[in-house]
Amino acid sequence: MIDKPGITDKTESYTLEDRHSSRRLRLQTLVRLRWLAVGGQAMTVFIVAFWLKFPLPLIASSSLIAALAWVNFYLTIRYPPTHRLEAPAAFALLGFDLLQLCALLFITGGLANPFAALVCVPVIISFASQPIRYSTALIGFAMVCITVLAFSPFPLPWFDGVEINVHNVMQFGVWCSIASTMAFAAFYAYRVSMEASQLADALAATELVLQREKHLSQLDGLAAAAAHELGTPLATISVVAKEMERELKNDDRFREDVMLLRSQSERCRDILRRLTTLSSEGEAHMRRLPLSSMIEEIVAPHREFGITLELIEKSPRKDEPVTDRNAGIMYGLGNLIENAVDYAREKVIVTVEHDHDKVLIVIEDDGNGYAPEILTRIGEPYMTKRQKEDTAGGLGLGLFIAKTLLERSGASLIFENRDPESAGARIRIEWPRMLIDANSTK
Repeated sequence: MIDKPGITDKTESYTLEDRHSSRRLRLQTLVRLRWLAVGGQAMTVFIVAFWLKFPLPLIASSSLIAALAWVNFYLTIRYPPTHRLEAPAAFALLGFDLLQLCALLFITGGLANPFAALVCVPVIISFASQPIRYSTALIGFAMVCITVLAFSPFPLPWFDGVEINVHNVMQFGVWCSIASTMAFAAFYAYRVSMEASQLADALAATELVLQREKHLSQLDGLAAAAAHELGTPLATISVVAKEMERELKNDDRFREDVMLLRSQSERCRDILRRLTTLSSEGEAHMRRLPLSSMIEEIVAPHREFGITLELIEKSPRKDEPVTDRNAGIMYGLGNLIENAVDYAREKVIVTVEHDHDKVLIVIEDDGNGYAPEILTRIGEPYMTKRQKEDTAGGLGLGLFIAKTLLERSGASLIFENRDPESAGARIRIEWPRMLIDANSTK
């Protein structure tokens, strides 16, 4: 067994620290969106002014659109397309976009303008890609902006001689509509983006753990390959040493050195021969093992922590599955047993049962069990870990990795509390028997 806590903790701390940096907004993405905004605003002003012929502050509107285009052009030539924005820079650019749009709306009717809902766009982009503190500041700024728009003295561009006056109650209704849409869409975008980012990071950590487990199991193959490659040059050295010994057997100056060279080359060949034999003969029993042997190997490292660890086998061994050594299964079960030992008071029970249809492993501890609000969230990545004296089992990245690896092997997991008269937590891991037996043929 490997040192799972070390791997899990390091992986979790790494991804927690780097999660926000991995979500930095790419400048090219923002530039393209802004060019779309420039084109849309220019087209709208052109249609209103020259096709519908509504009275419009054309110079002021064109100046605001030109300001947005100039800033966008400067960013294009100043930074490479792959440049990613730090959070303060992204906040400043999105804040500028929001201010420019609100200024354009302010001189064209305020909240009476049918395009007022576009104020939500920069806020949604921020919540989907930026840290929460910057996004919260931006939505606060947006609320101030739409409040100012409600008091715009400029009328909505309309037909000559006709002025649209929006009642105060209607203005308030529009304000509430935009504010609620902005808040709901922002929260939804933040949750979806954060969950997707967490899941991607956690799955990446899962792959790293599984890769390390497989790497450890492949070291014997590397040793055999090294022995094979070194065999030829050592054989050559041995042949040359024999020839030198025969030629120099009467020369006392070099006889002892040549004999030493030959004996040491033979010793190296013996070592490599044993290494190759160990790899070839031991590969089968190391890679394929009965279910009971695999469970005992997983349980053994956790018996030395002052907690009684009882292993119960309900089914006879003569008919037990013989399976390949699966790094994902061994790591996953080891992690779950480790969590049970950490949160048990005195005893952890591991029950193994199998028949012709299924293989079932049940892990139980006598701790305080899972809190009701925790049971529905078990297995989520980066879930806040609980205090040891309060509940059972760890609920951070380690449990997510264990659950994911076991599910990839075809297992179904059920997390629950034990019966009311028996305090503690229970985890049921079940595979179809055909999947466990199929591993031995892979």
